[in-house]
Amino acid sequence: MGEKIHDITFIPGDGIGPEVTEAARRVLEATGVRFKWALAHAGDRAQDRHGTPLPDYVLESIRANRVALKGPITTPIGSGFRSVNVALRKLLDLYACLRPCKRYPGAPSRYENVDLVIVRENTEDLYRGIEFQDGTPDTAKLLSLIAETRGETLGPNTGFSLKVISEAGTRRIVSFAFEYARAQGRKKVTAVHKANILKFSDGLFLSVAREVARGYTDIEFEDVIVDTLCMRLVRNPEQFDVLVLPNLYGDFVSELCAGLIGGLGVAPGANIGDECAVFEPTHGSAPKYAGLNKVNPIAMILSGMLMLRYLGEVEAADLVERAVAEVMAEGKWVTYDLKPHRDDATAVGTSQVADAVIEKMNRLRRKANA
Repeated sequence: MGEKIHDITFIPGDGIGPEVTEAARRVLEATGVRFKWALAHAGDRAQDRHGTPLPDYVLESIRANRVALKGPITTPIGSGFRSVNVALRKLLDLYACLRPCKRYPGAPSRYENVDLVIVRENTEDLYRGIEFQDGTPDTAKLLSLIAETRGETLGPNTGFSLKVISEAGTRRIVSFAFEYARAQGRKKVTAVHKANILKFSDGLFLSVAREVARGYTDIEFEDVIVDTLCMRLVRNPEQFDVLVLPNLYGDFVSELCAGLIGGLGVAPGANIGDECAVFEPTHGSAPKYAGLNKVNPIAMILSGMLMLRYLGEVEAADLVERAVAEVMAEGKWVTYDLKPHRDDATAVGTSQVADAVIEKMNRLRRKANA
């Protein structure tokens, strides 16, 4: 481990967030990599303190440090934000959502050899947030435009959410997927779409993906319709490597793939742009479990592992991943969701899982140095 000190914005989050982020922080520091943590709050806690769930200083801290480790956060009901997470990604232009889905022995799953990566476009599609509420003057204008240009008369009580797919947005997310595949030694990229029906949005996504693929002759490329993909994933997920998808499909498919590997408790994530990156688990804040020292921190710890790789701390990342894998495989120091039965009395708490991972890392180092 080098002597470099990494400045990291540390966002504990809401609900179970403080517990799982603290577990991950302890594991990361135990690698020997040096960090300087800049504490920042977003979500419910920020709403209480600053009157907004996403204060400006949080964005400024991430921009300055370029890297953040973030726990799950809750979007306050009744606030001006549709989603704090979506707002964070848009404001920082974190256009690539990276969600590796790897099955480790010990995880409850019907599959054994799943090891694929979801690359989800983060800033366009229906999540762009361009919507028209039924009964409003703007919606009336849109209804009139549709009637004039398409010859279709729709009912006045109709709402709209616009699906936005651009050439530039598609090009950069597909290029990201291929560059990631090349850097990680992956062999195939699959573009996922519904271009058979959505000719001018998904059709654009597909045509640009095919064009980008021609520049990466060392990597196999295929395209799959999203409904066919779901069927093929549950039948034989081992046939896939890197999946690149528009925003909405990526949301659904990443949840499906988390189910293939044992659930959201073991599914890490990252949101990456050209200027900065935010690392966070894919699960929610689960407020009913807050403070109970009960939930699984492995998704958060593995998100920290992804952060280490992003920072170039490959040796430390490998150590964390191997330690997590061995703890899961042994099945002794794991939370209730990784036990054969969820009421297993031998299940341990959040902090005990972190302790076990740290102890395993220490043993692995001693063995390597023997």
